[in-house]
Amino acid sequence: IAAAAGISRRTFFHYFKSKDEVLFASLGNHASVVKASILAEPPTGTAIDIARDALLNIIGSFQGSQMMATAKIMRESKTLRSRRHTGYLQLEQAIFEGLCELRPDQARDSLRLVALVTVVALRLAVETWQQQHARHPLEGYVRDAFERLKTEIR
Repeated sequence: IAAAAGISRRTFFHYFKSKDEVLFASLGNHASVVKASILAEPPTGTAIDIARDALLNIIGSFQGSQMMATAKIMRESKTLRSRRHTGYLQLEQAIFEGLCELRPDQARDSLRLVALVTVVALRLAVETWQQQHARHPLEGYVRDAFERLKTEIR
């Protein structure tokens, strides 16, 4: 990682305790980007569509091969596997906060539910994408997970 970034190992470890810290730091950044994306949306759509679109905005900026490599590292690292849950909780909280700011008049418990199911749909999409070895872009799996969710709720 240090060589790819053009810095010394010593400099790298000055900023990060381990290689795992780099990946975990990026998860926290994703949450803030998703929240910002929610706040950039017009409040006219449904909360679930706003949350889905925010996820799709951030996912669209990732490269498939890079995401698959990151997912593999996270699966193989005991530390990252345990911290991944924390990342999902941060994402859920960011979605909830973004929706609350965007739609201050909507019931908070409804927005909390949307945040919860949004993260569950994302997790399912990522797991399916990994199991199928990224045969298609992740965006399609996310869209499919949300469509299945909406179908089951109806």
